[in-house]
Amino acid sequence: MITVIGLGFVGLTTALGFSDKSYPVYGYEIDEKKKEQLRTGNIPFYEPYLEEKLNQHLNKGFTIVDDLQEAVNNSKVIFFCVGTPSNTDGSADLTYIFDAIKSVVGYINKPEFKVLVLKSTIPPSTTSEKIKPFLGNLGYRIGVDIGLTNNPEFLREGYAWDDFMNPDRIVIGREDEKSGMIVEKIYQTFDAPIYQVTLNTGEFIKYLSNTMLATLISFANEQSIIARTIGDIDIKQAFQVLHLDKRWVGAPASMTSYVYPGCGFGGYCLPKDTKALVSQSLFNSYSPELLISTLKVNETIKEFVVSDVVNKVKANENIGILGLAFKPNSNDIRETPAKAIIERLIQKGFKNIIAYDPLAMEDFKGAYSLPVEYADSLQSLLSKTNHTVILTAWPEFIKNEELIKRKNVFDYRYLYA
Repeated sequence: MITVIGLGFVGLTTALGFSDKSYPVYGYEIDEKKKEQLRTGNIPFYEPYLEEKLNQHLNKGFTIVDDLQEAVNNSKVIFFCVGTPSNTDGSADLTYIFDAIKSVVGYINKPEFKVLVLKSTIPPSTTSEKIKPFLGNLGYRIGVDIGLTNNPEFLREGYAWDDFMNPDRIVIGREDEKSGMIVEKIYQTFDAPIYQVTLNTGEFIKYLSNTMLATLISFANEQSIIARTIGDIDIKQAFQVLHLDKRWVGAPASMTSYVYPGCGFGGYCLPKDTKALVSQSLFNSYSPELLISTLKVNETIKEFVVSDVVNKVKANENIGILGLAFKPNSNDIRETPAKAIIERLIQKGFKNIIAYDPLAMEDFKGAYSLPVEYADSLQSLLSKTNHTVILTAWPEFIKNEELIKRKNVFDYRYLYA
């Protein structure tokens, strides 16, 4: 038996979705008006298929209860789908979450083991740093007395039913394996990959998705403003042609490689063209803040890499740089992040830098007169240092993961788990 707390857009979709998968589901809603409307078979918002599904499952597997204790006592898993609106400072208001949790755990008797599942959107670290201590103060040990997970939703308004029933991924943030497996078992009837991750990762994935979408929308809007300030640009046609780029298609689309962290973009085109469009926009009296921030972040990430290394490695130690080209399968070293990072390490007092790249060493050596040693092979570099910094995602570095990971690795291309 499952209980869903909160029967709004997310909660009602969740409850009816599990009912459609033949799970007995209790629904609990504190808004009396909404609750009574749902009991009549009507939903208080528009969402395709939900009203039909409500009437199909209401009192036939899906029960809207007044007595929370009844629902909690008869359920193994409790999903929280209550609102987390914004405070005036932009932070998430977690009042409804804490109130709902406190009400639920008041009916959980040890040694019963029930799993709390936070489906509400909550900022990364909320479960581990706020909700876990909150439960601890109420006398519950996570993984012993009670289970605690988060399970972000990826529902689009207008497509919620299909998104829930046919998900492209299911994310379960958990601390203890027992809780994670109980929630995963519920989802095994869905045809989708299930990822059990840390509590913070589960929350972060949701925000990663939403902030990426917000950024893409703002990117398109800023570009439309730039186009208008330049003039004589067919904005609709320009974007339609952009969408024809073959990197958008595929499973996964190759465009995903651009939405993956590293240590900065380089090469001939991206830095030059971004700077040029910023300059053109400023000339036309418009300041493209998103593009300006893009260039700023491209410098900030290099500073972050250097700062991380400096804080963990002594300046008199040997340090190995793996990768000099700005991307793998290329010897292009123009605007490569490796140059800026090596220069900044030298400025910080690092004098024993050894570099290796499968293809770009001679080009790098010829273009930049930097006081570094160049190793003729990966094995040679690894024999001379205990610290390696991966700056280019070469297949050779992926293939030799076990060998490289014997050292202290700064993996800024996120090649390894």
